[in-house]
Amino acid sequence: MIRFSRSLTISASPTSVWNVLERFMQIDEFAPLIASVDALTSGDIGVGSQRRCHFEDGNSLVEEVTDWRAGQSYRVQLSDFAPMPLRQAAAEIRITPAEPGKTRVVWSMEYQVKFGPLGWVLGQTMMKLMMRKVLDANLRGLADRATSPQVDMKRSA
Repeated sequence: MIRFSRSLTISASPTSVWNVLERFMQIDEFAPLIASVDALTSGDIGVGSQRRCHFEDGNSLVEEVTDWRAGQSYRVQLSDFAPMPLRQAAAEIRITPAEPGKTRVVWSMEYQVKFGPLGWVLGQTMMKLMMRKVLDANLRGLADRATSPQVDMKRSA
């Protein structure tokens, strides 16, 4: 498995950041490449919750929560990503308090690329470049959303 992570310190409290992240079925509110999300499960969000993320390029994938630590982190297993050259993939988002009023967010991916040794090279080069762009954009979108005055209003709605 190839492991890759990006991080960002956001000028918002951990509560404000988590208020965005816990809206699991609304990741499209801050992740710029996700056009829409279908909730595949209903009820409380936690282990077993599933969503289908539809991307701007027409592709989609399913994410299932495998670990949920309210206010701290969640981990998802990715599946149904046929057009992508992945054999398996998972992602984790973890938040920790930074200096007062700030939150450090680490977004990690681990994945295995198809095609044996050639796939490993692809995963270490082109896939990491792509993942860097996606994760950095997601982190910037999360920061924008978490520092928006509407976050607290959305939480109470």
